[in-house]
Amino acid sequence: MKLEPREIINTCSQHYYTWKEEALNATDPIKAKKFMEKAFFWLELQNSLLMLWTIEKSVGNDPIIKEKIDSAQANINKKIMDYASSILDEMTE
Repeated sequence: MKLEPREIINTCSQHYYTWKEEALNATDPIKAKKFMEKAFFWLELQNSLLMLWTIEKSVGNDPIIKEKIDSAQANINKKIMDYASSILDEMTE
């Protein structure tokens, strides 16, 4: 699923600010660290998705570039799945 920049920014920013606030309000340093890791995940995800979108729009017709974009997107999808798994694991603890 390909998102437009506005959708990427809205989704990632919302999650980033939620986890950032959790980190700032946490009294336990270990929980604060976990919350900041989640916030940084969303910030990094936003940057990665925007970069891929930009590359695809500027030189995405080149078959070699297209292949690299697809590979990078697969890596991002794996990181999202790993993140989702870690959230589910935390919920079951």
